[in-house]
Amino acid sequence: MYNDNPTLKDLNARTIDETAQGQVYSEAVSALAPEPTGKQFYIESYGCQMNFSDSEIVASILGEAGYAPTRDLEGADLILINTCSIREKAEDTVRKRLRVFDKVKRRRPGTMVGVLGCMAERLKAKFLEEEKLVDLVVGPDAYRDLPGLVAGAEEGEKGVNVFLSREETYADINPLRLQSNGVTAFISIMRGCDNMCSFCVVPYTRGRERSRNAYSIVAEATDLFQRGFREVTLLGQNVDSYKWTHPETGERVTFAALLEMVAQVDPKLRIRFSTSHPKDITDEVLYTMRDHENICKYIHLPVQSGNSRILDLMNRTYDREWYRKKVDRIYEIMPDCAISSDIITGFCSETEEEHRDTLSMVDYARYTMSYMFFYSERPGTPAARKLTDDVPLEVKKRRLQEIIDLQTTISDERNRADIGTTFTVLIEGESKRSDADWKGRNTQNKMVIFPRLAGTAPGDYVSVTITDATSATLLGNQVS
Repeated sequence: MYNDNPTLKDLNARTIDETAQGQVYSEAVSALAPEPTGKQFYIESYGCQMNFSDSEIVASILGEAGYAPTRDLEGADLILINTCSIREKAEDTVRKRLRVFDKVKRRRPGTMVGVLGCMAERLKAKFLEEEKLVDLVVGPDAYRDLPGLVAGAEEGEKGVNVFLSREETYADINPLRLQSNGVTAFISIMRGCDNMCSFCVVPYTRGRERSRNAYSIVAEATDLFQRGFREVTLLGQNVDSYKWTHPETGERVTFAALLEMVAQVDPKLRIRFSTSHPKDITDEVLYTMRDHENICKYIHLPVQSGNSRILDLMNRTYDREWYRKKVDRIYEIMPDCAISSDIITGFCSETEEEHRDTLSMVDYARYTMSYMFFYSERPGTPAARKLTDDVPLEVKKRRLQEIIDLQTTISDERNRADIGTTFTVLIEGESKRSDADWKGRNTQNKMVIFPRLAGTAPGDYVSVTITDATSATLLGNQVS
């Protein structure tokens, strides 16, 4: 939707008032759908869940401009790639895809190609002027301008907007759920990041933190539930720093309060969230999770390193002992909670002893799983400007493998400890390996595979007793 449309302005003003009373507005939105233009767009997303959520916002904006989504790359009038700059490998993948898209353009003159997201903001006009592979470069806060930028590019103008906003949250846009399973969905609750971790480009590519209207979040969750979705994941670079103040009443909504508001939509709607910064997750959040059965007992709590000196170089604002105490507190309040993590090995000047501190942290926290990487210097970050990337690549790779091996062992042990336990599992769809099996997740975010029984369908909650396990998956049978 566009703010300069008077009809939609009226709708948006009404939406804020109605959402405070728990009403849903999706039917009103769909009633304003424009006539199709006959043009189609194709979009690929890379990186974090926020990028995939943003692609659904982009799809809605293009839908309002009359574009229809397609999975046919060759037949698309507009090809978009939503990018990630967090690691060099992600950027290399994007460049390879752009060369593929360029071949499509040559075969089908008139096709437009655009780069969206973090990589677009970071490299800006480089794509247009040096590599000449794209027609559009659009940053994360400029998606409302896409239709106009496309129109301008068709007339030969440079379609560039990478302006970072202090206000944009896309709160009034009803995302178009791309490739949805109809059961789980993302809800973006905030944008940007104020944590200046020395290795991270996010504050420079997504801007400062700003939180979305709490009632618009509740309205979106309610709408999704009424359409048959049974799980939502609240997304943000640091969800625990969510804070929204009602502009008229002064009502303040913290992340703990927002969690409770969304949990109260319906007991059958599961709530997850990602990602948490250790410094911001509070006891209030933990108690809210404990007290609501439909808030999943799972926290993604990136540690990045287990060594205090490295954490200081990373500007993570906590040390090793502080993080351990946070892990202890989570398990104290919710003994059945699962914790996962992000880990970077081979950061600037990291020694073998400091690497072993990270290994011991993985063992201490007993993560159910982790996203593990060796350090990849990102241009423009404080680490790139002030520190030396001096750990040899072969050392980084060896240390990473040691962390992966340890995490795999722990994941296997934790999963095998679940054998004999019965979990409530939300069916998400067919298993990738066999259409005779269902797949779904339990409250701890563990994937469960089990034979499908007659009368069950995606979106159903079923009880499954675990009979076997691997490091990545639980296997079981549905309890009749």
